Amino acid sequence: MVDFENDIKACMHALVNDGVILYPTDTVWGLGCDALSEAAVEKVFAVKQRPKEKSMIILLADARDILQYVAAPPPDIIAMVEAFEKPTTVIYNNALGFPANVVNKDGSIAIRVTTDPFCKALIKRFRKPIVSTSANISGEPTPAIYAEVAPTIIAGVDYVVDYRREDSTITPPSRLISMDDEGNVVVLRD
Repeated sequence: MVDFENDIKACMHALVNDGVILYPTDTVWGLGCDALSEAAVEKVFAVKQRPKEKSMIILLADARDILQYVAAPPPDIIAMVEAFEKPTTVIYNNALGFPANVVNKDGSIAIRVTTDPFCKALIKRFRKPIVSTSANISGEPTPAIYAEVAPTIIAGVDYVVDYRREDSTITPPSRLISMDDEGNVVVLRD
């Protein structure tokens, strides 16, 4: 069992104080914050130097949590998400409960249910969704491993997770699909 309890505690401290964390996800290294805090999300935009029109991905720990944050998901959404064989971010219509700076201007939200043990443990402990956006300055290459994260990003966050810093395994970004209320899927990035 990998021990990341100290990282979880430090991340929790940052998250409850509207801070930004730099952490490994089930895909690439990401910047995260409390997805329900407008102030925290603003900090992520500032660290990334990202245009505010670009929305961010939200991570959840369990597929059933989608029901809390999407107004009209397809009836079999939990089974659909649990059947994904690789990390998949789904764009849903009709986001619920998120601040305006998290939701796309068309009312949609991008959500990925994580399978990563660290992310799952952190989100369950935090009891709220967290933002997951690549840990790079907007327009620059996405860091697949910690060694690729720019010093300006590291300096701009409130906590950098120790877990998996030495891991050099390259994992591609998540598959990206959009799904309408009936469950019709369009693959945007495979």
